[in-house]
Amino acid sequence: MKILLTGANGYIGRRLLPLLVEAGHEVVCLVRDPRRFELPERLHAQVQVVAADLLQPATLEALPRDIDAAYYLVHSMSGHDQDFFRAEQLSARHFTDYLDQTTARQVIYLSGIANDRALSAHLRSRKSVEKVLQKARHTAVTVLRASIIIGSGSASFEIIRDLVEKLPVMVTPRWLNSRCQPIGIRDVMHYLTAVLDHPDCLGETFDIGGPDVLTYKQMLLGLAAERGYRRYIVTVPVLTPRLSSWWLFLVTRTTFSLAQSLVESLRNDTIVATKRSITQVLPHVCMSYAAALALAFTRIEQNEVISSWSDAVSSGVMEQNYMDFVQVPQNGMLTDQQTLRFTRPPEEVLQNIWSIGGQRGWYKVDWLWRIRGLMDKAVGGVGLRRGRRSPTRLRPGDPLDFWRVLVADRAGRRLLLYAEMKLPGEAWLQFRIVPNDDGSHTLEQLAAFRPRGLAGRLYWYSLVPFHFVIFKGMVENIVHYEVAAPKTPLLADPQ
Repeated sequence: MKILLTGANGYIGRRLLPLLVEAGHEVVCLVRDPRRFELPERLHAQVQVVAADLLQPATLEALPRDIDAAYYLVHSMSGHDQDFFRAEQLSARHFTDYLDQTTARQVIYLSGIANDRALSAHLRSRKSVEKVLQKARHTAVTVLRASIIIGSGSASFEIIRDLVEKLPVMVTPRWLNSRCQPIGIRDVMHYLTAVLDHPDCLGETFDIGGPDVLTYKQMLLGLAAERGYRRYIVTVPVLTPRLSSWWLFLVTRTTFSLAQSLVESLRNDTIVATKRSITQVLPHVCMSYAAALALAFTRIEQNEVISSWSDAVSSGVMEQNYMDFVQVPQNGMLTDQQTLRFTRPPEEVLQNIWSIGGQRGWYKVDWLWRIRGLMDKAVGGVGLRRGRRSPTRLRPGDPLDFWRVLVADRAGRRLLLYAEMKLPGEAWLQFRIVPNDDGSHTLEQLAAFRPRGLAGRLYWYSLVPFHFVIFKGMVENIVHYEVAAPKTPLLADPQ
């Protein structure tokens, strides 16, 4: 089959793509910017990448019309206003108009369980998107409504993990008594592939969830039990949704908009409806919550985190066209450049560069980097808590503490980062290893800042004394750091 995959850059899309290819399908990936979509070499023969934006219908002309099916995995947890709601409906309408011009027999939409009467804004939006897609004239819609998804890198899993690992005692809002039916990411993938072209699934809506019905409090305590922690949770009625959002934002690595959306959704029970179970059509035994947790931690410990919720540009700091910044500008810049010649094997130094941030840290006065991260978090920035997807591997588009990877050219020995922290300007950090005529190599480290007005210049010059210590020490320690044997990531490491 020829399948259109929207949201191919997202948490679900990155995991679904190889499964579709392995099943023998030809896949067309819709992405807004192909430059930040890294396609594994083994998938090239069966995958076509097309640049398009569902908010700009003219760009959809580039999409093929001869598709057999489509996956609609476009949604956002980072918006929290009417503009967000309207944008989701508009994207769905444009996509439906496109479907009417194709030969697609089926579109599969991953939504959220929405069986309560008073739904949160995001669950209302999901349900409204379902109705828009169902207006397609010739394409049957299959809707899978999921509860909390548990898997390495999922937003829900990472937030629960953060809370449990960082707080021995938690004072939480009363919404933690709401119930949900968590489902493992492996089971979500099973259903997404099993409903494809299944005659009994065309035009149907199914709730999907695991076997356990739990309160969010029980989920926190369940993860604590999985890791062998003793945790105490006190629920109080005085935490307003906004205060709860700030509490979640400050304690975990989530963004404030995502925290706000999650807190609002906590008031809704997300329990599978019993009127028609998907197991009647597709018999399948889903893993328990404990088993899903164990599998997620196994993937983390084996450095096999395929995708993460933080892969998306969700901080609100950068535009979606951030790949336009892949070259450091030459004009109007304030820079700090450090170089160091070395004779050790360049691949060892390159590996030190590729391991920067996260568990490894920033090679010089990490406590200053942590303070800067706390300052950023305090003003609504992303802070350092996002960490990195993998402790040793980088790809364009990866989050790296409060940076975003623009270029990760291992063959060319170049790493370029762009700052997502709150700044009065724009900042880049670049590392390059260049060969010398005598057989040695030089590490070039460039910190560049484009100030925005007087505030930007004052910001840069106020940090010059710290730059002298930090940047000079960084280049020296990157070169001389001894590569150790791979370690199992610490439990608190972001993935």
